[in-house]
Amino acid sequence: MNPDLDRLQPYPFERLRALMEGVRPPASMDPIPLSIGEPRHPTPAFITEAVLSHLHGLAAYPLTKGMPELRRAIASWLERRFGLGEGAVDPESHVLPVNGTREALFAFAQAVVERGGDAAVLLPNPFYQIYEGAALLAGAQPVYLNCTAETGLPDFDAVDEATWRRCRLLYLCSPHNPTGAVISETTLVKLMELADRHDFVIAADECYSEIHFDEADPPVGLLQAARNAGRDDFARCVVFHSLSKRSNAPGLRSGFVAGDAAILAAFLRYRTYHGCAMPVHHQVASRLAWEDENHVVENRREYARKFDAVLEALDGCLEVARPQAGFYLWARVPGSDQAFARALYEKQNVTVLPGSFLSRESGGRNPGAGRVRMALVAPLDECLDAARRIKEFTSNM
Repeated sequence: MNPDLDRLQPYPFERLRALMEGVRPPASMDPIPLSIGEPRHPTPAFITEAVLSHLHGLAAYPLTKGMPELRRAIASWLERRFGLGEGAVDPESHVLPVNGTREALFAFAQAVVERGGDAAVLLPNPFYQIYEGAALLAGAQPVYLNCTAETGLPDFDAVDEATWRRCRLLYLCSPHNPTGAVISETTLVKLMELADRHDFVIAADECYSEIHFDEADPPVGLLQAARNAGRDDFARCVVFHSLSKRSNAPGLRSGFVAGDAAILAAFLRYRTYHGCAMPVHHQVASRLAWEDENHVVENRREYARKFDAVLEALDGCLEVARPQAGFYLWARVPGSDQAFARALYEKQNVTVLPGSFLSRESGGRNPGAGRVRMALVAPLDECLDAARRIKEFTSNM
């Protein structure tokens, strides 16, 4: 067996199950899970209908590169959404559809990380655990960049030159999971300059970019920052986007990778061996989803309504604020985050995820300790009920 498999750590939800073992919540209360970030708004009917009406495509092998129509739809969406300008994204060389970004974020490191020596993969801390596992199985050392309490993002200026020299791949998550913070365009440009100087690739996970609260000021993207800086070839820059959050279609397993043409050509070569082409009926449905914005706007409105109601209900009981984007609340809790999560489940049948399960100890501390992540993915009435139970729980602590 690959010895690096032994380096993989238990997934946060495995640790959560172990934490809750033996707990019996009140049977009179319906369970409300706020622990997992799985969208629960209805998938738009036109997406479902497109999947069903194109099942005849099962008779043929799909192309790893994806249908030209899908790649064109993705390229056009990127140009519209990030103000890149018509023709800035070449569907033939800048775009690659993938079966959900989880799979692609993991596979990307296997393709681009040069093995050997002291290769490092830098990632935010807290983080999406796929980044860590991808680094370990690529034979690299994960380097955890602690997010600060003030910004919810890593302090990239605090990273020393020796670490940047070792870097082969930098994972970004903006909007960040779980803090909801957005990396500024100025910072993105600085990171591109560092990538040029030290010869590493930037992989920007932007899967939460379409869940924000100001229609006039959406989160900036890496390709947008590159284009504005005159980097029309998107050198060393690759972004990951998904329909799971944007279109409430996690079961469709549909997303894309876009950016540096040379990197994507190598990644495509890797994927032809990987055997991961998206089914044709999923590609057709995905094309329609990327071409429509009305359902995305309504999706944002629904999340905004939930944040308004939940934050009002929680007022005064926890240290928590509206994020810049995304659908998580990153709340500071009294005492141990793990003890808080276990007791809340025991007393109120509400499940939240301890922040320490999303982080690693780095620099002598775990930046997720003392916080919990709450995913406002359930219907409004359930989220509001959970908030009221949390307030009752904290008032009796």
